[in-house]
Amino acid sequence: MRNKSIYILSFLFILSAEIIAQNPDSILLKNYRPKSIYKIQVTKLEKAKFPVIDLHSHPYAKSPEQIKEWIKIMDRFGIQKTMILSYATGARFDSIYRLYAPFADRFDVWCGFDYTGYKEPGWSEKAIKELERCHKLGAKGVGELGDKGLGELYSSPVPAVGMHPDDPRMKPLLQKCGELKMPVSIHVAEPMWMYEPMDSTNDGLMNAYEWKVDQTKPDLRTHQQLVQTLENIVKENPKTTFIACHLANCEYDLSILGNLFKKYKNLYADIAARYAETAAIPRYMLSFITEFQDRVVYGTDMGYDPSMYEMTFRILQTNDEHFYEVERTGYHWALSGFGLPDAVLKKVYGGNAMKILSGK
Repeated sequence: MRNKSIYILSFLFILSAEIIAQNPDSILLKNYRPKSIYKIQVTKLEKAKFPVIDLHSHPYAKSPEQIKEWIKIMDRFGIQKTMILSYATGARFDSIYRLYAPFADRFDVWCGFDYTGYKEPGWSEKAIKELERCHKLGAKGVGELGDKGLGELYSSPVPAVGMHPDDPRMKPLLQKCGELKMPVSIHVAEPMWMYEPMDSTNDGLMNAYEWKVDQTKPDLRTHQQLVQTLENIVKENPKTTFIACHLANCEYDLSILGNLFKKYKNLYADIAARYAETAAIPRYMLSFITEFQDRVVYGTDMGYDPSMYEMTFRILQTNDEHFYEVERTGYHWALSGFGLPDAVLKKVYGGNAMKILSGK
């Protein structure tokens, strides 16, 4: 009898805790999972409207069997080719390249820069030799380079703390990329929510808190300084094609990126992993991408799950409104499609990428 009473009390305690957890005064934002009740258009997309080239992915598939499964998914959704941004040089690049080489009609592998000994005299020359070796082996581009404020941290086998993309030591490599017709994919900064106060005023808080930028670190470049870094290298290397990853993390004020587009013909930007950030402002995005339809390219940067591709296509090509992707994106807000016109979609999905890859 005593055990039964304990069981009942425990059940009532759990039940009351669940009820309390759903009270608006106590529910946690991290548990917020709204469901739209609007009886409005819901588009189920089986395939992209036009052929797609994904200019921003990574070596998610780790075996030939996984790559074959990825290709099946690509075929299903109309994705002709995917760029594998490896970050890598040396033995790591070689192993990634060998894995994907048998599927060269569907994947291009891009290398990184080798920062080994970057503080030593003559480093640039050594790094160029490794770049040329990777290119000769089969690297089609360079990326993803990355600077979130402390320097070039993305490439392997070692990071280059304190050396930013516009450092004079980097210029010979970036110029060599132009000579070799290797486009450079580069990530600068993070979305502005990651720099804002981590409090109730931050509308991207749940995602921002996970990716927040520690602005107390010494010598950390600000968001503005990092965008200037991007402009510096694009300006100083006019014969090299640059792709600013994630819309240069300027989704909070795309006039910044727009002004760069107007000044530099060798700059493009991918929308990879910034679908949720921009699907909150669909009319603005329709206007922006339409204006700069020759510069924006498709990218994912989110694995190769079928539902991920569906989400990206739904946002780019439909007029669907008020739908959620909280688990995938980390944001609690509702998303809406841009409804890009066909002529614009063709360029974003593949036309601009073909121009970049052809070296024109």
